[in-house]
Amino acid sequence: MTKITAAITGIHAWAPEDVVTNFDLMKVMDTNDEWIQTRTGIRERRFFKTPGSATSDIGVHAVEGLMAKTGLKPEEIELLICCTATPDMAFPATANIICDKIGAKNAAGYDLSAACSGFLFGLTTGAKFIEAGMYKKVVIVGADKMTSILNLEDRATAIIFGDGGGAVLLEPNTEGNGVLDSIMRSDGNGRHYLHQKAGGSAKPASVETVENKEHFVYQEGKTVFKFAVTNMAETAADIMERNNLTSDDVTWLVPHQANKRIIDATRERMGLPEDRTMINIERYGNTTNGTIPLCLWEWEPKLKKGDTLILAAFGGGFTWGALYLKWAYDPK
Repeated sequence: MTKITAAITGIHAWAPEDVVTNFDLMKVMDTNDEWIQTRTGIRERRFFKTPGSATSDIGVHAVEGLMAKTGLKPEEIELLICCTATPDMAFPATANIICDKIGAKNAAGYDLSAACSGFLFGLTTGAKFIEAGMYKKVVIVGADKMTSILNLEDRATAIIFGDGGGAVLLEPNTEGNGVLDSIMRSDGNGRHYLHQKAGGSAKPASVETVENKEHFVYQEGKTVFKFAVTNMAETAADIMERNNLTSDDVTWLVPHQANKRIIDATRERMGLPEDRTMINIERYGNTTNGTIPLCLWEWEPKLKKGDTLILAAFGGGFTWGALYLKWAYDPK
């Protein structure tokens, strides 16, 4: 019996037009361009400033672009998973809202929350539905409007994040391409170092939580950096070892764009040069669930059928993982 894998057959991403540079941030906080670039590698990021805009709108832009490129019709989508840390509402799922806005009336939809690792976890999850034969057209969205939970007075976080996202179409493949393996990990103790203090059931919104600015991203940078450097790099190396891959076998590393130093540590652990590493953090910052699809979208013209990709991510909570993927089509 021919083995079925789940292959990416289309990719599209979107980011807002409003560019916020390091020099713009210098006007509202005590920082400077050199300090930010040295520590993060970021020069600018995008902020979604349109009144009433939400994460679902980022997802809609991405999915509509995906459908236009692939010829996919809304009613053909069987499952849509939205990977996000900034849902439109506590409920219903942002995936459901995206489906409604694009007219995907036949699709099941739900959200997946794994912080910055969410898109990688979502790809793994969506692939299993394809492999099981349950669905043939699955859309995975990775999108975040991080500015909705960003405190521009907090230099430790405000310089890092931006808004944006992307979407991929997964379909069955019998040529040996697609998602071939993945490793997913988590450590709940990490919640102490990177989280949103209020707004959940443990600490519902109140006048006090709003006044204390507890609905924004909170991060202890040094601890998060240490865990991220170690775990993202080691997991990427682990998936290579598990699949008997050498650095010569890997065409591209597709890392979560959290910090240039974390990216460098991961590629060095894998034995890869920078010219085989997808990096666009300098222009988008950390869009959380949007970073990996934004990279795949920008590099799509360079990708060839059969290329070996290793996706790697690390997120709050903590969550982290790596995914081994064979690209399924040549540039269009």
